[in-house]
Amino acid sequence: MEYREARLEDLPRLLEIEQLMIDAERPFDAHIKSGSPTYYDISELIRSSDSMVMLGVEQGEIVATGYAQIRQSKDSLEHEFHSYLGFMYVSPDFRGKRINGEIIEQIKSWSLKKGINHLYLDVYAENTAAMKAYQKVGFDPCLLEMKLSLDI
Repeated sequence: MEYREARLEDLPRLLEIEQLMIDAERPFDAHIKSGSPTYYDISELIRSSDSMVMLGVEQGEIVATGYAQIRQSKDSLEHEFHSYLGFMYVSPDFRGKRINGEIIEQIKSWSLKKGINHLYLDVYAENTAAMKAYQKVGFDPCLLEMKLSLDI
């Protein structure tokens, strides 16, 4: 497995992976739009010096993704900035091989080089497999977002 930063020429495959990821998350969130919604501006994440998109590539095929983006932390926190992680995806045939863990290691290294010591990510509360994977690499649950839909 090769790990490298994304390039703009990777965009077509990254857009496919984004849709695969959205489809995988639909069971956890009934409010995701139908069709082909997007979560990210992937080209901007690739271009920006305040973000990095890391890829796992096997035999020339992108099989895993993850990004980090430097964001301002809440005023109430001791740290001014943190890295927010997203677009965390591993193709089903490659799961269970520590690929996500290696992508997170690459993101940690990038964050430290940028002077960032805190990493955050969101995970669906019912996605226990993802939660276990993140806990395995050192993340701890912290805050649970709760929703209420007022359907009329």
